[in-house]
Amino acid sequence: MKKRTWRAVFYSATEGVIATFRTERNFRVHVLATFAIIAAAWFFHVSVLDWLLLTLAIGMVLGAELMNTAVEAAVDLVSPDWHPFAKKAKDAAAGAVLIASLTAAVIGIIIFWQPVLQWLTTLFG
Repeated sequence: MKKRTWRAVFYSATEGVIATFRTERNFRVHVLATFAIIAAAWFFHVSVLDWLLLTLAIGMVLGAELMNTAVEAAVDLVSPDWHPFAKKAKDAAAGAVLIASLTAAVIGIIIFWQPVLQWLTTLFG
């Protein structure tokens, strides 16, 4: 097997992200949420540690969503008809996204709870 260049590897990975963005509604929702979270973090001037935690959470969710898409495609390829093992694989991959998303939500609540309360107090006194 021919060894691929780093450029080819990154090109393929980028193609995977773009294809997933184009075809998977949930991935697009998570990307939209990512932009909202980045805007909120910028608006509330979160700490460097909070930026790191948010970045980790975002990467975890988007990575899980990409893996879920890969599992679903592979399962559909090898098992186009319904099969209990295919269902188990797809459900487990979706469960990984759920756990990553819930974990990210908890991180977001912990980070944004106090700044949002202070902001609302300032607005509505």
